[in-house]
Amino acid sequence: MRVGIVGAGVAGLVTAKVLTEVGHDVVVYDRTPDVGGVWSATRRYPGLSTQSPRDTYTLSDFPMPADHPEWPSGEQVQAYLAAYAAHTGVDRLLRLETEVTSVERRDTGWVLTTTGAHPGRDEVDHLVVANGVFCEPAMPELPGVAEFTAASGSVMPATELHDAEQTRDRHVVVLGYGKTACDVAVAVAGTAESTTVVARQLVWKVPRWVGGFLNFKHLLLTRLGESLFRYRYLRGIETFLHGPANGVRRRILDSLGPVSARQFGLRELDLVPRGTFEGIVRGAIGLTTDGFFEAVRSGEIAVRRDRTIARLLEKDGAPHVELSDGSVLRADLLVCATGFTQGVPFLPADVAERLVDERGNFLLHRQILPVDVEDVTFAGYNSSFFSPLNAEMAAAWIAALLAGRLDLPDRAELRRRVDAQLVFMDEATDGHHCRGTKIIPFSLHNVDEVLGDLDLDISRGARFKQWLNPVDPSAYAGVVPRLVERLGTAGERVTSSAETVARA
Repeated sequence: MRVGIVGAGVAGLVTAKVLTEVGHDVVVYDRTPDVGGVWSATRRYPGLSTQSPRDTYTLSDFPMPADHPEWPSGEQVQAYLAAYAAHTGVDRLLRLETEVTSVERRDTGWVLTTTGAHPGRDEVDHLVVANGVFCEPAMPELPGVAEFTAASGSVMPATELHDAEQTRDRHVVVLGYGKTACDVAVAVAGTAESTTVVARQLVWKVPRWVGGFLNFKHLLLTRLGESLFRYRYLRGIETFLHGPANGVRRRILDSLGPVSARQFGLRELDLVPRGTFEGIVRGAIGLTTDGFFEAVRSGEIAVRRDRTIARLLEKDGAPHVELSDGSVLRADLLVCATGFTQGVPFLPADVAERLVDERGNFLLHRQILPVDVEDVTFAGYNSSFFSPLNAEMAAAWIAALLAGRLDLPDRAELRRRVDAQLVFMDEATDGHHCRGTKIIPFSLHNVDEVLGDLDLDISRGARFKQWLNPVDPSAYAGVVPRLVERLGTAGERVTSSAETVARA
């Protein structure tokens, strides 16, 4: 088939590599001038780094350079992905600075309209949507913007702040308390006149080194760590942990909260989040930004907790923000680190409507296959602790789908399964699953399910090591070659996803 992939981030690149290996003609479009998606220079904010350690945030057959730090910077990750594209030959498939503005349905396949460096119309048999679950910044609607900007105030998403020098001698307010907000606050505190973080809700920050000596990856990036959170189906040790040992399991998780509080002196800073560690972490987990709490203690960063911004205004000829408690702060620059929206604006309206349920959740089987749209798959809509690995395994799943090698139920059963998964994730994450596109804290369960569909797996020894050791993606390096060998020798004709589902 001719396959069009929208997006040249991690998922787009690895999907292009896998589909090319099984014989498809692939073209990858991205509106930015470089690969990397969220790591692109066009959207990197100062202080950006990975949330997962270097050795877990890699593709299975292309390790990150050993001289990179434990938590590589955004620039280093982008360079790594550019090197991966060159190493695999995917760089020859790229159409950068090219935006897919719309697609039209054919009897089978799609016609893509593009603008930019490669304008025109292109026909493809299958479309892979890899534009990212962190597609567009979610900007709050705040009253008083005109008055604020007339007083020389600026409002921008964090992805448009590329250099701390943009904040020099300015009063900066950062809206949000996730990793992005804290990264930005630390990065600009040395150049800004003042730096204030406005946090609607505090979340627990997981120390990079718990107690100052234990890397957090040994706690949460193992199969044992993932099993501390109850999944839909319990098996093996999970049955024990969520049965007779449930009290012990809860104490293990909730002990991390007091450890974090002591380690960072959160009580003295009045920054202890409300609720249990387990209850908050399962919905929103953030790695601690180095230097954040130290900067709060020294007064370089102020945190206004449990508040929101009520309005923007001009006061005494200068831009200010008014908080929900009535207090007013000077704010020359308001940086919104308030999350992202997931959208597919290039798809026809009727198609986009069939992709989601009445609440806007994506209806994707395995976070890949739309229940009610033909000749489309999604890549990278399974954001996780191990996003490159999850995206790579999903790419293998797409390759098997296009080859007609997956045993899928009919559409009604697919919808039932997707609905059941969404109901479960609502409860498990308190609704914080990014419209069905975030699978944390069940990253490895997703990998296991995808490999189960493919009837492929890693060795028992490799799986056993993952119970106490951080997941090493290289353990999965044999999955795609085995799939390529299977599909290459099967002698079956390639079928479209529509035919595959219809036949099932």
